[in-house]
Amino acid sequence: MAKPAMYLHIEGFEGFDKRIDFDKKRVRKGMQKVGRIVQREGRKLAVSGGDYPKRKAGLLARSIKVKVSRSGFLVRIAPQKIAGMRDFYPAYLNYGVKNKHGGWRIRPKGNYMADALERKQDDVRHELTGALDGALSIK
Repeated sequence: MAKPAMYLHIEGFEGFDKRIDFDKKRVRKGMQKVGRIVQREGRKLAVSGGDYPKRKAGLLARSIKVKVSRSGFLVRIAPQKIAGMRDFYPAYLNYGVKNKHGGWRIRPKGNYMADALERKQDDVRHELTGALDGALSIK
């Protein structure tokens, strides 16, 4: 399974001889905000049914967590194993489970986290551009 990711390039700073510095507090705040945006969308998709999992106890939706890296320039939004989960079943939902006869016991479900990022791509780009613009200082 390919890991979904988004790459943001800000043009106009190529060839600078000066040092570009960011206010890490503002960058972390922006990353936290976009993480919450994608988390909310992922939680909606995780309980929607159809090609995605369907809500039973709500453990899957509650397991989606946001973690900003120590440097503040990376955010990870993914399901984690939480209390109440006997096994890490988001993996079972993604890959599916076959029975002894080769048929599907649990059919693979859609990748709700990749689709959440794709759906909110414009919001993420807008928020990150604003956060990085506000955090930038050239020395």
